[in-house]
Amino acid sequence: MADELTPETPEEEQPQKKHKQRKNGLYPGVSDELAESMRSGWADTELHGLEPIAQAGHTADRRAALSARFPGERLVVPAGRLKTRSNDTEYPFRASTEYAYLTGDQTENGVLVLEPTGEAGHQATIYLLPRSDRENGEFWLSGQGELWVGRRHSLAEAEQLLGIPAKDVRELPEALAEATGPVRVVRAHDSVIESALTDKVTKERDEELRVYLSEARAVKDAFEIGELQNAVDSTVRGFEDVVKVLDKAQATSERYIEGTFFLRARVEGNDIGYGTIAAAGAHACTLHWVRNDGAVRSGDLLLLDAGVETHSLYTADVTRTLPVNGTYTDIQRKVYDAVYEAQEAGIAAVKPGAKFRDFHDAAQHVLAEKLVEWGLLEGPVERVLELGLQRRWTLHGTGHMLGMDVHDCAAARTEAYVDGTLEPGMCLTVEPGLYFQADDLTVPEEYRGIGVRIEDDILVTEDGNRNLSAGLPRTSVEVEAWMARLKG
Repeated sequence: MADELTPETPEEEQPQKKHKQRKNGLYPGVSDELAESMRSGWADTELHGLEPIAQAGHTADRRAALSARFPGERLVVPAGRLKTRSNDTEYPFRASTEYAYLTGDQTENGVLVLEPTGEAGHQATIYLLPRSDRENGEFWLSGQGELWVGRRHSLAEAEQLLGIPAKDVRELPEALAEATGPVRVVRAHDSVIESALTDKVTKERDEELRVYLSEARAVKDAFEIGELQNAVDSTVRGFEDVVKVLDKAQATSERYIEGTFFLRARVEGNDIGYGTIAAAGAHACTLHWVRNDGAVRSGDLLLLDAGVETHSLYTADVTRTLPVNGTYTDIQRKVYDAVYEAQEAGIAAVKPGAKFRDFHDAAQHVLAEKLVEWGLLEGPVERVLELGLQRRWTLHGTGHMLGMDVHDCAAARTEAYVDGTLEPGMCLTVEPGLYFQADDLTVPEEYRGIGVRIEDDILVTEDGNRNLSAGLPRTSVEVEAWMARLKG
């Protein structure tokens, strides 16, 4: 990684200042002659006649709904800023979900502002960093300059792509500090913007804005449903990739599986939607096993929970529990088939007008029945469910909303989410599981160390539901045949 010249202060905070050399850089400075050379001799690369991004019409509708919900108030929605990983390296940037949902833009430091135009209506403006300056050397001296991290769109280009008037974000903090009237901001993404509004906002009012934007994402529009299907389709291909290299994973570790899936996510999408869980053997009993540093052994199960995130930031969330050698043992099949039966009951309960909790209750009922049938719990089943005794081995809820966040709509009110009613356009996961810890002395030894989860992404339709991830087999027999085909 090159390290010659980088400013000590972010460019947006010192647009007209001289850029400083990194400590211990190899060059002592920039001569006047070099500075003059770098200012000239560059072709005009401004882009013209750009087509709006695919979701521009949908984001306009979302902003209109937001405007109607908060008339007469200034609304501020930041994308966020780069976060330091270590010293002078940053984590890859991922725009805040609220900002990307309302604009389609994904650049750091961006801010959407809705200015009230009276008692009703707003004028939307997107504030962005313009292209890096060639006059003051920012484009090659700044660590975030164009020659270091790539070209940004100009403000004029951004307006064409997003369908929103664009201004220089470096002017926004001062403008917000001087603004009057009621203001709300989505917090926890941009400390500079929040500081400018510190005496104008309240935690309670800002939380109302965050809750509204979370609930607004519950019902997906046509663009979102298409993106979720794209995410799932890429995820299916990623699972196929993994099955094809299980022999290499056995020679290395779970990280070979993680890396294989990541390759598919980066080639076909933006990234993984969350940390891949590549849990082999007893690691499958750890719900969010993301260390992925364990052995992959023939005879064990592999619980793979992974999802591709599309370029527009919609993610899949799919789990399959696979026999590493391609064939389930009798006890593995027994547990797997029970989880499959529970998932079938859960999926059948997903339909418009049903309570959100219905699919969870249906799946848990099946699992409780199995645990009583196997002699691991004392019935009747109704007693087990009333006391929650099955949770020793089922552990988690049976699903959650899915969208731009893997656990989408998380800030929604309880009455609108888990106590709410399903509607067409909602997308959720159905993912029951059974987990018998390796040190659980309350179950026969043959169960210990077996963890099984089956998860699919389910869209609520007008007449029931559609399994977006139906491209992956679910029954134990189908899984074995699928793995055999892929392994050749």
